[in-house]
Amino acid sequence: MKRSTAIAILAIANLAMAGTSFAQSYGVKANVPFDFTVGNQLLPSGTYTIKNESSQMIVIKNHDKPITVLSLVTPDGRKSPNGGKLVFHSYGGQYFLSEILCDWADMNLAITPSKKEKRARLEQAAVNPSSNTFVAAR
Repeated sequence: MKRSTAIAILAIANLAMAGTSFAQSYGVKANVPFDFTVGNQLLPSGTYTIKNESSQMIVIKNHDKPITVLSLVTPDGRKSPNGGKLVFHSYGGQYFLSEILCDWADMNLAITPSKKEKRARLEQAAVNPSSNTFVAAR
């Protein structure tokens, strides 16, 4: 089964706005144009800051609402040659944050799939065994 993936490419302007202060604290700023899930929490579309809390944990904060999520991560060997991007898996219209790829902030990380994502993947496979890849560019 092919996995369904949606990629939101971070606008270069957003990465530039994040500036050196975010890079020094291992963080990025991203605009996500759709609702998405991290762990078991559904997050609304909006602007987010993502920072390393430790080598195995990140903090995701919404700029417009008082929403903060912690998530477990593992180092990812993939690189993003064009600045940075967030990679999302899409199952049945639900988006799950899968990877954060941003070389300049030293954040090439994979998000540990949650039980909710695994369940959505199984449900999607039962309904539609083939999948599509979606790319959302700035």
